[in-house]
Amino acid sequence: MFPTSAEFDPKIVAAIERHLRSVHDEHHVDVLLAIESGSRAWGFPSPDSDYDCRFIFARRRQDYLSLFPARDVIEFSPDGILDVNGWDLGKALRLLLKGNAVVIEWLTSPFTYAADLRFRDDALALARHVARPSEIARHYLHLGERQRRTYFADERSVPLKKLFYALRPALALRWLRLHPGAVIAPMHFPTLVAECDLSVELAAIIDDLLKRKAVTRELGVGPLPAPIGAIIDAELSLARELWPDRVGQPDTQSRDAADALFRRWVERDFG
Repeated sequence: MFPTSAEFDPKIVAAIERHLRSVHDEHHVDVLLAIESGSRAWGFPSPDSDYDCRFIFARRRQDYLSLFPARDVIEFSPDGILDVNGWDLGKALRLLLKGNAVVIEWLTSPFTYAADLRFRDDALALARHVARPSEIARHYLHLGERQRRTYFADERSVPLKKLFYALRPALALRWLRLHPGAVIAPMHFPTLVAECDLSVELAAIIDDLLKRKAVTRELGVGPLPAPIGAIIDAELSLARELWPDRVGQPDTQSRDAADALFRRWVERDFG
């Protein structure tokens, strides 16, 4: 196991470690990477934020040759404090090829519960090679639009705690726009904010909300801060113009590179 945050509850970390051991022992898989996702990894947890452990696993080679393949997801029932689930390596790689930024975020999470560091380096190198900025941008665009519709349809009264779930993808889009060709936007939200060239006023509003969220279980309901609403809408609108929806398949070189990584880790010595 690897060190996580000193702020993490040791009992919860121990429970996560037990879940991961049971994944290996009961499902006969290797956990290649297990990380913290969600608000804790993004850098804006509340005192009552749950723990979101996500992992990537690989089965034994013979299991991939079965006529009756196993599910490509292993999950445990969330209990309000702990949410643990993972994806099969093949599922993770196929989603990466489609531009799913979640896989990249898992690979760059600041908090690790378990990892084969060779795998993480291998997978990150693949992500930089095969991920297309336009696909990653559309992932964040669709995420931002969904959060905007869900929580901010009535701008007169919005759940302030949910602001970050629309603001984060909007700033990821801004970051991608300001860093042409890049595909790995900072997962850590304060770092993302610092690298987005925001106005002093907007940065101060975000900083205040972050500080309040860190010590308050519920920020309550209030009016949508105009500068935040403005940048969310502006970045979503720009993204629609810069990265219009297209249905495209990954090129042969990208597919071959992902397939090669899959074979390397399926044919490894199983632990």
